[in-house]
Amino acid sequence: MDDRVAILWVYLSASPLLHLTLTVCLFVLARWLYRKCGKRSWMNPVLLTVLALVSILVITDTPYDDYFEGAKFVHFMLGPATVALAIPLYRQWSSLKRHPVALTVSLLIGSLTAAISAIVIAKIGGVSNQALISIAPKSVTTPVAMGISETLGGLPSLTAVMVILTGIVGASMGPWLLDRLNITNQMAKGLAMGVSSHGIGTGRAIYMGDVAAAFSGLAMGLNGLATTIFLPILWRWIM
Repeated sequence: MDDRVAILWVYLSASPLLHLTLTVCLFVLARWLYRKCGKRSWMNPVLLTVLALVSILVITDTPYDDYFEGAKFVHFMLGPATVALAIPLYRQWSSLKRHPVALTVSLLIGSLTAAISAIVIAKIGGVSNQALISIAPKSVTTPVAMGISETLGGLPSLTAVMVILTGIVGASMGPWLLDRLNITNQMAKGLAMGVSSHGIGTGRAIYMGDVAAAFSGLAMGLNGLATTIFLPILWRWIM
């Protein structure tokens, strides 16, 4: 038995499969802890997994490129996972059709607020224009945000970091803040989570129910579209 374990470890350590296995195992453990702790917002599984992975990579002095070589399958699955969010959207389609004006106004205000607030805060902090435009699309799902950033002269790598941080903070603190503000409407909760914290927030909204998940998925997609259209115009106006 010990020989088999040793052989398996040698194979994994020499193969990119090690990092994929590590990522999946840590996430499964993080979800177990999240449920054990009563689904506390600060025990967000994505946050716990990221912290654990970063710690392991730092301790073992593993370059990120080596890690990503094995874990890129998880990155590939982001596409199908995002598409799968259409399922709760389809189930709540009748509710979505009843509120076109409220949805449109909420999405436009939320999208502009997310971009403008990021630009203003970064500008006050005295960051460079390149860093500023890299931060601006922080509330949009990662592939779209990186594309916007690169087109406008930003740093896609910085954008990806800011997007992930925004999603983790939104998924962790969003439900708590919405409860403190006495917002009980599931449609409003879903819209807020989707606009502010994209896919990670939508993943958290699924735990709130089908209505919140549907509106969060819709908000995430339309926020990406709105930001793609309006952020370049806003950026040229500012510059």
